Amino acid sequence: MVLNVRAVAYTLGILVLFLGVALLLPMAVALYYGEPDWWAFGATSLGASLLGGLAWGLRNRDEAELQIREGFAIVALAWFILSAVGALPFVLSGVVDSYTDAFFETMSAFTTTGATILGGGGNPDIEGIPKAFLFWRSLAHWLGGMGIIVLTLAILPLLGVGGMQLYKAEVPGPSADKLTPRVQETAKRLWLIYVGITAVQILLLLPVMSGFDAINHAFATMATGGFSTKNGSVGHFDSAYVDWVITAFMFLAGVNFALHFRMLRGEAITVFRDTEFRVYCGIMAVAILLITIGTWQPTMALLPTRLDEAAFAGYESIAEALRYGAFQAAAIITTTGFGTADYEVWPPLAIGVIFLCFYIGGMAGSTGGGVKVIRHVLMFKNSFKEVKQLIHPQAIMPIRLGERVVPPEVMKNVLSFIVLYLGLIGVGTMSMAFFGIDLLTSFGATLSSVGNVGPAFGSLGPTENYAHLPQMAKWILSFLMMAGRLEIFTAIIIFVPAFWRR
Repeated sequence: MVLNVRAVAYTLGILVLFLGVALLLPMAVALYYGEPDWWAFGATSLGASLLGGLAWGLRNRDEAELQIREGFAIVALAWFILSAVGALPFVLSGVVDSYTDAFFETMSAFTTTGATILGGGGNPDIEGIPKAFLFWRSLAHWLGGMGIIVLTLAILPLLGVGGMQLYKAEVPGPSADKLTPRVQETAKRLWLIYVGITAVQILLLLPVMSGFDAINHAFATMATGGFSTKNGSVGHFDSAYVDWVITAFMFLAGVNFALHFRMLRGEAITVFRDTEFRVYCGIMAVAILLITIGTWQPTMALLPTRLDEAAFAGYESIAEALRYGAFQAAAIITTTGFGTADYEVWPPLAIGVIFLCFYIGGMAGSTGGGVKVIRHVLMFKNSFKEVKQLIHPQAIMPIRLGERVVPPEVMKNVLSFIVLYLGLIGVGTMSMAFFGIDLLTSFGATLSSVGNVGPAFGSLGPTENYAHLPQMAKWILSFLMMAGRLEIFTAIIIFVPAFWRR
């Protein structure tokens, strides 16, 4: 079977057209605040709309349904093209120094990574750029969180044919969990839940934040993105109320949206019986507990190894340690990447927990990145099964999730993903080191990009930015962000020669 290039080009054009419409929103924000750069969004919107309109002419109503090959091609190419177009306002307005930086920032936004080049090099700091660009970063987060393609399936019936192929390629996790028989109806319900939870968070933040800040932080939270409107991220507000509200919604954003759907239908019992959800809650609780212990002054004094008190004296009250511990644990596990503290100066125990959190990720079917909890569960179940198999070599021991037997093809997918994930981190680390970047920073940048976390280690910690990296390193990290967001397989498959052949 030959790749249907016409169908791929047509669908990508429709997505660019949608992007052109979305760019009208930050243009409206610029006009509202009287910012002169509104034209940069208007010009990009016009160009994207014209390009999308031209692609409309490629449509053939009698064409066969999209196959899995076209689905993967559309999704993989869409993230690159949308980021390439979405970066133009930054360059046209002169807000950032180079197109490379603009592309990096936009890819980081759409993939919900949250790594930024603002505040470094010749780029202004976060609070130094116009509000329209802050809103565009957050909006790109929010659209990328659930997936532009899933949104398109929800509002454009013309993509309903073959839509399941796009949905499978886009939705994170080992398998796409349809809530309803029709993919278009599934996409609508997912987005209704997404919009609803976002609206609730905005309302809860309004007593402490301005409307602009509340909208931007809610967008970044539900997308598990992490872009803030402040240089100091969420820590700028210095509010326990804000910290706990955002912590709670980061937790919710890391939950499979199929479970949110079941909860709204009154099926709470099935939610709490879900194996992945219980493990997710357990991991979050243990991480919070260990970080709290590791950063509370009385327990720090009992630990055999601790940092110099001049660097970090610890939190005086357990409530304070719990507040910062819960926030940072949720921010890293769900790959949101918001910051209220510099975890790099914490004691070794707390830093170690944060480091492990980088590998976890949210639940499958959530907006979180990373490996995903369900893969960790299946990986450990498979490992224990292999140990038991050594004792009882003739026994048949299927791997189960609850009462369901996990098919062998799912296990093969999980193990292959883990190998590719670790391999990509290894290759990425060596690529960064090739440019003379120290090993800790190289590893942290790669781990953070593939996991879509944002902050990293070394010179890319929660108080630093990515502006000082070489230009080529930013392009490599941009690809790693896209690969991580698309669960690696979708991004890599287009580089396999057989994908383009019959």
